[in-house]
Amino acid sequence: MPNASLRRTLIAVLLLCCSGVSARAAPDEELLGKSLGYPVGTRMNWFYDERVRVGSFSHLDSILPHRRLPRADRPRELPVAATPPAYTYQGRTIDDFLARRRVTGLMVIKDGVVQVERYQYDRTPAHRLLSNSMAKSITSIAVGIALQEGRIRSLDDNAAVYVPELSGSTYGETPIRALLRMGSGVKFSEKYDGNDDLSKYVMRQFSDGTLAALRSFGARDVPAGQRFQYASVETIVLGLVVKGATGQGLSSYVAERLWQPMGAEADATWTVDPGGFEYAWGNFNATLRDWGRLAMLLADDGARDGRQIVPRDYLIEATDFRRQPAAFAPGKATPYYGYGYQFWTYPGTSRRFALLGVYGQSIFVDPQLRLALVITAVQRDATSTADGFGAERNALWRSIVERYGSW
Repeated sequence: MPNASLRRTLIAVLLLCCSGVSARAAPDEELLGKSLGYPVGTRMNWFYDERVRVGSFSHLDSILPHRRLPRADRPRELPVAATPPAYTYQGRTIDDFLARRRVTGLMVIKDGVVQVERYQYDRTPAHRLLSNSMAKSITSIAVGIALQEGRIRSLDDNAAVYVPELSGSTYGETPIRALLRMGSGVKFSEKYDGNDDLSKYVMRQFSDGTLAALRSFGARDVPAGQRFQYASVETIVLGLVVKGATGQGLSSYVAERLWQPMGAEADATWTVDPGGFEYAWGNFNATLRDWGRLAMLLADDGARDGRQIVPRDYLIEATDFRRQPAAFAPGKATPYYGYGYQFWTYPGTSRRFALLGVYGQSIFVDPQLRLALVITAVQRDATSTADGFGAERNALWRSIVERYGSW
């Protein structure tokens, strides 16, 4: 029999393995605050200061005011594969990916079964992990549900039909469909450097309110619907459209129509701006497992156990680049991705799509294979391009797809 010290060591290792928490050092863990217990930042530094990024991205609702989305009374079960598949990409393994990249959580789900569930930086299944712009896709889902319910009469209605306070403004006189595609035609810079139009919007919002900040953006460069120009404020307008159309705040509507019906096991939170409006563009916080449940709902074209939760026709239109004008196709909207209704679309013959957020947040979905990959992260680079993270993440996703089908 091993001595008591060895037994304790073996038990500790077993617990780490069973929980999916890595026992080895994670990349840059000291820079990210490990010895300080991964401190949580403040309202002023949580987004830009990487020294508090781990703590802040898993405790944002302790920093900012928010609304709570209650969990389901009967959560959807997430069975776990008896043996995790040995996924490989470019000669590397999942362990190699985690050792190389600042990933807080990673999950692969196939046919409703969790194949891999891993955490780093002392994060656990209990932590609510930040969406950043993955929340834009949730806002789009709310638009689709409101459309099906007849609360929104047409995606070709201008936003001001539902938000009269924006009448006469450029964003107010933009069709909902163009806003969904980030195609308002309004010039807008989003570089996450503190000097872009996004920062100017936030500053104006704090001084004069959300509606005044939106009205401050003026003339279009091109007519609405002709050009993709990523602008988070367009999602804010969509959130206001949902509120105006339904008479409910975005959190309340999403909780009742999506979060609870899909079977979330934990409460989610959505932070709100000084006017009490949800940051529809981001700041949605949920556990990795609930992000996985959302991913599987999308992989099943919006259905759960025979019940259609997200309108199927809307979801397919939102995520199939062939349903969008040529300017929004992969290789046109961006050098690689296309853009649908607040979802990123992949090139190729199969319909695949992604929810993406800065600093590495990502959900990749292949409905044909009923397959999804979820990653939450604390990358150094907001756009995940400078250090090659985006390319390596894409290589991992492609290899997982190719294990079960063809790209």
